[in-house]
Amino acid sequence: MLVQAFQDILNASKGQGWIMEPEAKRLLSLVQVEVPLFKWTDDVDEAVFFAGKIGYPVVAKVVSPAVVHKSEHGGVVPRVGSEKELRHVFSQFSRVDSFAGILVEERLSGIELIIGGKMDYQFGPVVLLGMGGTAAEIYQDISLRMAPLNESDIRSMCMDLKSYPLLEGYRGSKGIHFGKLAEMMIVFSKLLMELEDRVESIDLNPVMCSPENCVVADARIILSKQ
Repeated sequence: MLVQAFQDILNASKGQGWIMEPEAKRLLSLVQVEVPLFKWTDDVDEAVFFAGKIGYPVVAKVVSPAVVHKSEHGGVVPRVGSEKELRHVFSQFSRVDSFAGILVEERLSGIELIIGGKMDYQFGPVVLLGMGGTAAEIYQDISLRMAPLNESDIRSMCMDLKSYPLLEGYRGSKGIHFGKLAEMMIVFSKLLMELEDRVESIDLNPVMCSPENCVVADARIILSKQ
């Protein structure tokens, strides 16, 4: 059963048809999916204070109900190295249509994966795992399973990928933490089933996976049109 905080986020986003990234991350954190330290604000001084608190460089993203794909609108600056740069980025973002603030968050490192979910009219909730980042559509290296997932499903999905050797560790590099990835994907598949009647798709891209952890760097939830 959806907790009230879930309901509040879904209801507040109904008019625009999708959940903006800060609220999507808040929803994920409610089910213990790890997200970066972040601050969403429309006050530049507050953004600067937070960036100084977590330490530069930081990631900066525009928040606007009119901008679903931020990278296509110049709405993502992956490395902001100083207060001066952050103030400049804020000024640029503030000119975006329906500007709702800036998202400032810690930078992450690791292999970029994508975890996605959609509602298939025939099979129900389906989970996708693949190589992620801005080049996800170029890689086309994905594996699909029906929800819910278990650890065996997730291991086989990883092994389906052509890029699996990178996940294991390649030429001296360390592999990802498969246990953390499995934990995230199991929770994600349960969340997808819980939201089956409310959402059309969920994209976590990228999910930054390292030898220590897996963290959702970006998230987008498209609501059902019903």
